[in-house]
Formats: sequence, C-alpha cells, structure tokens
Amino acid sequence: MRNSLQPDHLTIKLTGSAGQSLGAFAAPGLKLEVSGDANDYVAKGLSGGTVVVRPPMNSSLDASENTIIGNTVLYGATDGYLFAAGRAGERFAVRNSGASTVIEGCGSNGCEYMTGGIAVILGSIGSNFGAGMTGGMAYLYDPDGAAQLRMNMETLVVCPVTVNHWQEELRNLIASHALETNSVKASKILNNWDVEKGNFLQVCPKEMLVHIKHPLTEEKGAILAE
Repeated sequence: MRNSLQPDHLTIKLTGSAGQSLGAFAAPGLKLEVSGDANDYVAKGLSGGTVVVRPPMNSSLDASENTIIGNTVLYGATDGYLFAAGRAGERFAVRNSGASTVIEGCGSNGCEYMTGGIAVILGSIGSNFGAGMTGGMAYLYDPDGAAQLRMNMETLVVCPVTVNHWQEELRNLIASHALETNSVKASKILNNWDVEKGNFLQVCPKEMLVHIKHPLTEEKGAILAE
C-alpha cells in the first residue's frame, strides 16, 4: 500500500559515480539525486520512489550524446519515477511494470518484456526495441525517422502522437524531466513544442489496444503501422 509521504519527503543528494543498483526498491517518499553518473541496475525494482541522475553542472559534455546510466535499468520496477539526463545502456526498462521514466537514448533491447509504466526516450534507440512488450506505453523522439527500423514489431503498434490526451501525458513528463535534470535537450523540445511533438512516435503493445481509455488516433479507420 502506498504511503502518504510527499515524493521528496526524504531527499538524498549524491555527487560522483554511483555503483550497482542505485535506488533499488526505493519506496514512496524517497528521492535520490545524483550529480554524476551511475552503473547498472539503476532503480531496480523501483517501488514508488524517485531517482534523478544528471551530469555535474560544470560538465562540458553533451548529455544527450553520452551514457549516464548503465545496463538493465528499471528492471522489474513497479512504481515511481526515473529521470536521467543522458543515455542508458542495454535492456533499459526490461520488465518494467509501472514506473514512469525519461531518458535521452538507450542501447539494444529497450523496454524488453515491459508490462506497464511509461517510457519517454529523447534520443536514438538500439536494436530489438520493445521485444515481448505487452503493457505500458513508450514515446520515442525520432526526428530522423530511424526508430521503427530498430523495433521488434511482433507485439507492437506504432503511430504519431496526435491525440490530446497522449500529447499532454508526453509533454508533462518531458517538463518534469527538464525541471529535475536541467536537460538542455528537453528544454529545446518544450520551447518548440508545436513542431517537436510531430517528431515523436507512440509505441503501444497490441494487447493494450482494448484496455486503453483513449484511442491512439482520432482518425476513423486509420491503419496503425505494424
């Protein structure tokens, strides 16, 4: 049962490189902020807490082009938030079943076997994205039109984000990401939202189509890319 604590009731601020399993099983009310980077299994089993990873303020690196968290991030997460201003490694959000997250790119097998939650990826993805994905939703920033070639389409449908409900969900998460991480890329997208929202793909498991409360498209008889 979720407690009644504020999301940042206990906030722990860290500097440097975090090791394995940062924020594993973090409960509601706990917020971890890292100025630096983190290894594999960040937010493993996340259970309602919030994890934020961002580069140091004096870093000269382009955060969106550099890996900031390792492999198998959000493995088996059930609730909570992860915001990372940079790329994740392989098998990002594997078996995520309820957490919401924004990152700026990931390696192969992203959202593998995902059953719930929301994943927003503001950068390129690796191969086999969405393999075995049966629940949740993903939004991919894809201005170059390359993302669909890297997806495992066996269980997925893909379309532009055109329905107001989904656009609002996406924009709110990007805004939270910008606020938590000071992400330059997120801020640029928000500042040009009317144009940039057209550069996103919405990825939904076929099994979810009969369960979602809002349609993926407002066009009657529209054919979704599969």
